[in-house]
Amino acid sequence: MVADLGSGSSSPEEGTLFWREVLSDTERRLAAGASPSREARWMVAAVSGIEDDAGLDLPAIPRHLARLDVLVVRRLAGEPLQYVLGRWPFRGLDLMIDRRVLIPRPETEVVVGYALEECNRAAASQPLGEPVHVADLGCGSGAIGLAVAAEHPAARVWCTDVSTDALAVAKANLAGLGLPARQVSLVEGSWFSALPACMAGRFDVVVSNPPYVADSEPLPPEVADWEPQAALRAGPRGTEDLVHLVEEAPAWLTPDGALVLELSPASANTVAERARSVGYRVVGVHPDLVGRDRVLVARRPA
Repeated sequence: MVADLGSGSSSPEEGTLFWREVLSDTERRLAAGASPSREARWMVAAVSGIEDDAGLDLPAIPRHLARLDVLVVRRLAGEPLQYVLGRWPFRGLDLMIDRRVLIPRPETEVVVGYALEECNRAAASQPLGEPVHVADLGCGSGAIGLAVAAEHPAARVWCTDVSTDALAVAKANLAGLGLPARQVSLVEGSWFSALPACMAGRFDVVVSNPPYVADSEPLPPEVADWEPQAALRAGPRGTEDLVHLVEEAPAWLTPDGALVLELSPASANTVAERARSVGYRVVGVHPDLVGRDRVLVARRPA
C-alpha cells in the first residue's frame, strides 16, 4: 500500500517519503488503467493539495498517504475516477459528485452551450433587465442549471429532480456557486409537475439531460455497475422520457421558447421527427464534440 512505502516522517531525513516517490508508485499501481499518470496526479492533488511539480519535493504526511491509499483501492476496484475523487470540473464549475448522480460529461457541456445560445436569443428580444426563465428538468448534480446561472446573469433557473438524493447533491453544489446561486431554485418532483403552475407558458428555455438508454441496451461496467440506473434507463425503447418532454414542453414555453435535450445518437432522428409532428418550429439536431448527433433544439409550436 502507498502508506507503507516509507515512514511518512514530516522531517527530510533518511526514510522520509516524498510526494514525487508517492506519485510514481501510484502510477505503477494504476498501470492497468487507460491514463495512469493523469489519474495518479489527480489523486495526489486531491489528498495533498499539491498542484505543481515543485510541491512534489515536499515530504508526504501519513494521514494524506492513508487517504490516498483508500482512493487507489477504490479505483482499482473499478469505481469511476470521478466518484473516487468526489469532485469533477464542468464548464468552469467544481462540482461535488457521488453515486447519487450521473457523472458530468463533455457531451452535456455541449448541451449547456446550446441552452445558453437560446438564453441569449431570448434576452435579445425582451426589455433590458427582464429575467430569462430556464427550467433544468432532471437536474441531477445541477450541472446544467448551475452552469447556465453562472454564465448568464439574466437567467432565472428552476432545477428539478424526482430524486431526493440527487437534489441533495445539487443543493451542495448550489452552496458553492457564489452570487449566481441567487438565480437558482431547487424543486423536487417529476418533470413538469415539479414546476409551479404559474410558470406555465413563461419559460424561455427548457433543458434536460433525461434518461435515454433502453432497458436492454448494454453499458460498460464502469457505467452499469456504478451510476444510478434511474438516471440512465428510460424504458424498453429508450425514448420514453424524451418523447414525454417533447410533448409536454409546449405548455410551459413562451411563444418563441426553446426545448434543448441531450439524447442518444441512435434516437436523434426519431425524437426530431416526433418534435416536428407535435408542431415545433426550427427543429435541429446538433453534434457533440466528436461529431455524434447529441442535442435536440426545437422552438415551441406557434
